Amino acid sequence: MLAMYSKALRTLTLLTLITPLAFSQTSAAPVDPKTIPVIDAEIGPCSADFTVTDAAGVPVYDAKVRLHIAYGFINVHRLNLEVGTNADGKARFTGLPSRIKHGLFFEASQADRAGNAFDDPSTTCKAQFTITLQKKN
Repeated sequence: MLAMYSKALRTLTLLTLITPLAFSQTSAAPVDPKTIPVIDAEIGPCSADFTVTDAAGVPVYDAKVRLHIAYGFINVHRLNLEVGTNADGKARFTGLPSRIKHGLFFEASQADRAGNAFDDPSTTCKAQFTITLQKKN
């Protein structure tokens, strides 16, 4: 019986020592605020580059640019993508489809401001947009 308790105590001690190691996090390398954030849809060759600014033309940091894509036969495939802007207000979507029935509608927002852009990738496969954020009504 003593051997059983001894084995349980060793197991508990081992778990106590290993658990903090399993949940410890290593510090990630600092992210360069000038690096352009990119999200890849992986469904085509097109891309869209964004510069998000406020009403005064100043770049907006960490504005969220969102895109919902419905594609495929009777639009059964759906994809929701979101990327935040860098310190220069820039963000990029890659891997966008070149042919899509209703085009691509991008929405950008930060706090109480929003803006949008539309693209038909069949005519502009490598699109560039400047979205100006306005106060929401």
